Amino acid sequence: MAALTPISRKPLSFVLPTVAVAGAFAGLFVGTANGAGLTGAVLGAALIVAIAYALILTATYESFTRGLMAFAFAAIGFHFGGMLMAIIGFLAGCFFHWLTFWLYEGRYRARLLPYLTGGQVFWHYGFRCIAGLIFIFLITPILVIIPLSFNAQDFFTYTPGMLRLDPEAYSLKHYQDFFTNNEWQRSLKNSLTIAPIATIISVSLGTLAAIGLSQSHVPFKGTIMAILISPMIVPLIISATGMFFFYSDLGNFLENALGMGKNFVGYLKVILAHAVLGIPFVIITVTATLVGFDRSLTRAAANMGANPVTTFFRIQMPLILPGVISGGLFAFITSFDEVVVVLFVGSAGQKTLPWQMFTGLREQISPTILAVATILVVLSIGLLTVVELLRRRSERLRGMSPA
Repeated sequence: MAALTPISRKPLSFVLPTVAVAGAFAGLFVGTANGAGLTGAVLGAALIVAIAYALILTATYESFTRGLMAFAFAAIGFHFGGMLMAIIGFLAGCFFHWLTFWLYEGRYRARLLPYLTGGQVFWHYGFRCIAGLIFIFLITPILVIIPLSFNAQDFFTYTPGMLRLDPEAYSLKHYQDFFTNNEWQRSLKNSLTIAPIATIISVSLGTLAAIGLSQSHVPFKGTIMAILISPMIVPLIISATGMFFFYSDLGNFLENALGMGKNFVGYLKVILAHAVLGIPFVIITVTATLVGFDRSLTRAAANMGANPVTTFFRIQMPLILPGVISGGLFAFITSFDEVVVVLFVGSAGQKTLPWQMFTGLREQISPTILAVATILVVLSIGLLTVVELLRRRSERLRGMSPA
């Protein structure tokens, strides 16, 4: 039988308190779910410290203890919460086993510069832990609704069957209701009609404004910029109230003086209101792109006889296009997800998808909202991925020489 690994006090004085903090954090979550958060934190810290000490004593058998710990945690999780908790327990066992040896054997310094002090190493990993916790705090409320959208019951909570990963507890009926219900489809059609048109207006006006404000001879640029991006800063309820009074008079004029249809005027008001909300995003992204723009290119084009319109479409637009598209995507998301302004400016004929979700949550308590929310989350992730790719392309273009 192999001898036990000798233990020095210095590593233990660092390893055990660190794993205790991690165990307390995990115990806090488990204890909070069972109505005893502080007790769970204390028990979690004590349990993980005891396990870590035992793992260090048997460090020679690291491979064996890894599997043993993972399956022991999985068995405990299965006993108290079924298959889902078994999976979580298995992952927790693997994590705490890895953390113990990662700290005890000094693996955390493997990819760091050898001359870093203990404080610098602590800040290196502490900063990443803080960033990770902030990310978890931001993303968890979004991720929670995704499994709920597959609930076979008309509940807004996880059922025991879902926690056991019972296939009969999951269903696509909420998605089926979204794609077959006339109210939801009408709202989706309105959103897909309003958002693209509002985006085109926002991109056109915002791009022109950004290019104009980038000129050095424009007076009061700071004041003009502040006014143009004010819809982004002013509380939305205030902007919606102001838009209600302004577009009410505009709508009456269009209907009474010009004889336009009431439904058409309603769409026009909502589109213009959403365009106002989207313009600041376009101005900011295009202005950021213009910071690295080489203006000698436009001067060279003018010297060769190109008029301003040709110079813009042939020289300037291809280089700032990533910023324009990024601003357009932000404007589209703003219009597609907006609900406050459309409640003030629109009517029942212009009910958008967020408006329908708001109505379903307030009046009907429809679980279809969860399916719609999941679809919107996937759509937003896709659009943000495109924005990130365009941002990287913009950086590459700005790094290229005029040649």
